[in-house]
Amino acid sequence: PQFLLVFDFDETIVDENSDESVARGRALPESLRNGPGAGGSYNEHMQRVLRWLGEQGVRPADLRALYENIPLSPGVAELFQFLSKHRRPFELVLISDANTFGVEAKLRAAGARSLFRKVFSNPAGVDRRGFLTLGPYHGHECPACPPNMCKGKILAEYLAERAREDVEFRRVLYVGDGANDFCPAGTLRAADVAFPRKGYPMHRLIQESQEKRPGAFRAAVVPWESAAEVARYLQELLRA
Repeated sequence: PQFLLVFDFDETIVDENSDESVARGRALPESLRNGPGAGGSYNEHMQRVLRWLGEQGVRPADLRALYENIPLSPGVAELFQFLSKHRRPFELVLISDANTFGVEAKLRAAGARSLFRKVFSNPAGVDRRGFLTLGPYHGHECPACPPNMCKGKILAEYLAERAREDVEFRRVLYVGDGANDFCPAGTLRAADVAFPRKGYPMHRLIQESQEKRPGAFRAAVVPWESAAEVARYLQELLRA
């Protein structure tokens, strides 16, 4: 593969925040209604939400159906079709602060799981009560990222692992939307490309970075409203 193509999941591959999707329409208790609160961890908050859902009788099969039915973002189906026809030049990985259960369920439902070499997300499994449980991905020392996941660290470790296997990518291409996608995008080189979803936090943070410190953000920036725009860019990349 010549290109490493990295995807976020929530509001990038799917058009919603999947954590919010699983709780939609349910009368959460007041202690869970307003998120983690000051100084709290969002990952730990979602652990409590999943435990509460389990106590209400929501089973993993119910949650799987919810994840499977989250709509794809505009143009993602078209982008996946393009990538399924051009597998050789691209290596795909997904880095998401959602959870492995939901991400895997949606990718399989979309017929796209086989496109991805690796999925990095918070571990999720079913406990002896039949509840879906969630854990943190790892620990790190990055001050910009939530305590359970630094996507920049994951990307750096993956590139180092592939380099040890004698795989060097000509370019890294990063497709995301959130504030936690700004950290890995900030590590990209001048040859690389960041694809922030237009008007979302990653896009705004890149713009602010470029205004405050021109040249500090090195990668080319290609904002998108439809992922079909990403597919067209990749098509031109292959032609070039």
